Amino acid sequence: MMSNSYYFRKIHSLLGVIPVGFFLIEHLLTNYEATKGPEAFLDQINWLNDLPLRLILEIVGIYLPLLYHAVYGLYVAYQSRNNVSSYGYFRNTMFMLQRVTGVLTFLFIAWHLFETRIQVALGNVAHENLGNTMHDITTNPVLFTVYLVGIVSATFHFCNGLWSFFVSWGITIGPRSQRFSTYITLGLFVLMTVMFIMSLTAFTDTQFSVPVEAHTGH
Repeated sequence: MMSNSYYFRKIHSLLGVIPVGFFLIEHLLTNYEATKGPEAFLDQINWLNDLPLRLILEIVGIYLPLLYHAVYGLYVAYQSRNNVSSYGYFRNTMFMLQRVTGVLTFLFIAWHLFETRIQVALGNVAHENLGNTMHDITTNPVLFTVYLVGIVSATFHFCNGLWSFFVSWGITIGPRSQRFSTYITLGLFVLMTVMFIMSLTAFTDTQFSVPVEAHTGH
């Protein structure tokens, strides 16, 4: 009979890809709109805000799965014992990095949500001024570095976790398929990281220091 931990780990693995992973990709595509200017970014924000039952979708489809994945992931990170120092194998190193980036990603997401979503909910920041908020963050060298570390951690954690997901769910069984999966997930990691950094850099543009209304004349 399988222990409860088996099912908890399966759920943890699944939620890391669906829907948490999808949310990360959606977040990437939304922020990438910043490379096209403040108006394009605001249009994407407005489109998301106009989705029907948005709050319910966010709570059920994002925050609760994210909370479970984060809390159980921290438990796994605490319980796990890597053997990199003994063996030094590539996968053992990736295993260690998965745990480290999991903790860093958890801290980064918590801080990012506080700086953006929570401030909007408290009425301290309007949705249309999120670009201004990101401009203030990214033009601060220290905060830009924090975001850079957080972004790299999040994308690595997702992409390396995707490799583990394929193995855990029996999608990649043999060494050949797992090797191929390694190339694919590493390539995805590079692509997502570059796009996130481009988005981050885009927010440093002085256009984002001015309210969108000033650009559009509204």
